[in-house]
Amino acid sequence: MAKGKTTAFFCKECGFESAKWLGQCPACKEWNTFVEEPSGKKEPASKRGISGKGDGTAGNHFLNAKPSRLSDIQLDEQDRMKTGYEELDRVLGGGVVKGSLVLVGGDPGIGKSTLLLQVCRNLAADSRKVLYISGEESLKQIKLRANRIGEVKGDLLFLCETSLELIERAIEEEKPDVVIIDSIQTMFREEISSAPGSVSQVRESTNILMQIAKGAGIAIFIVGHVTKEGVVAGPRVLEHMVDTVLYFEGDRSASYRIIRGVKNRFGSTNEIGVFEMVESGLSEVKNPSEYMLSGRPEDASGAVVACSMEGTRPMLLEVQALVTPTAFGMPRRTAAGTDYNRVNLLMAVLEKRCHYDLSHFDAYVNITGGLRMNEPALDLAIMMAIVSSMKDKAVDPKTIIFGEVGLAGEVRAVSMAQQRVNEAKKLGFNTCVLPEISLGKMGKVEGMRLIGVGNVREAIVRVMG
Repeated sequence: MAKGKTTAFFCKECGFESAKWLGQCPACKEWNTFVEEPSGKKEPASKRGISGKGDGTAGNHFLNAKPSRLSDIQLDEQDRMKTGYEELDRVLGGGVVKGSLVLVGGDPGIGKSTLLLQVCRNLAADSRKVLYISGEESLKQIKLRANRIGEVKGDLLFLCETSLELIERAIEEEKPDVVIIDSIQTMFREEISSAPGSVSQVRESTNILMQIAKGAGIAIFIVGHVTKEGVVAGPRVLEHMVDTVLYFEGDRSASYRIIRGVKNRFGSTNEIGVFEMVESGLSEVKNPSEYMLSGRPEDASGAVVACSMEGTRPMLLEVQALVTPTAFGMPRRTAAGTDYNRVNLLMAVLEKRCHYDLSHFDAYVNITGGLRMNEPALDLAIMMAIVSSMKDKAVDPKTIIFGEVGLAGEVRAVSMAQQRVNEAKKLGFNTCVLPEISLGKMGKVEGMRLIGVGNVREAIVRVMG
């Protein structure tokens, strides 16, 4: 009698399992995503994970769970733990939720481990028991980083291990409030014969950690490696299983770091947190608008200040454009920090509606600070920067411009215009060019000259004269 097959095919995108190779995944419809890996031996749910009592009955916790009415569920402020960083708490929705599973991704060397170690230090100082598990670094390497970020006080424990069986045992014995797993691609379960980091190992490891988090009420942070495309390596199902997905963004050669929530079951996904890499680790940037506008050139053409909304936070930034006569038959177009196709569209509106001949000019658009912004409210600022550079005429440095532009050249309303104007006033701006529709919905702002415009041509006349 033939032995049972010991391998299976898994989709790298969604984790779908098949007995044979398929060209297209029937679940996520992606092509050429199946890889063959050893199939692990299935275990009953009752034998996996641990419970809050440490008796290994997390599976029974789920099997014996009874339905509850919404009115019977009690919430209090103790369900969230403050990390000691307002920027990170805002992205998480107000703090770390007990029993949550948080995935943190980002490029190598961007500061994931540094920030999580600083969070562990703050939590331990707040009388929380924290267990930091590293599968990539030795205890000496962790101590070197800990010495750099400052003194560590409180109940903070470290473990260098990659076996999930031993990690489960350590969590059961120590019963921490927070656990850090660095990283999920190094964890493995002995019952699965494939290598650490494979689809089956990552999926099974995340499933076990999820059961530990939910069964014992432990908040678990998982560090995930990213691919060259910038997404977390491994099956896409990994992001579906966790409660929150955070991504670190920023250039390693620059000092700033941005943490952005792309999934959050406990809060908004529109918030961002801004940090600066300093000698002692990562430091909060509580006023990112002032930080992004530092070092602005004086009376330079092609530079315009705009305001973008990131969740509930207005952020002022500088839009730069450089328009020069082309030396070739086809003009070059470059966009850094914003959508390239959107810039081409806005330039086409300038040519059609405002009769600017841009077909003989190279155009380069840049959002300073290395930020990447795609909000439509930046449209008007981008167009003003292009016209300013083309005419070689500087825009008043105390003027802020924002508004969405349509294909007919009209300037359309944007959300939360009042908050944008208030942020500009706080930083010393005295003139604001904004959509006429938004101006009609706002109240008077002391010390600010508000200019409402209905179309791009009017905006150019009001700004450039």
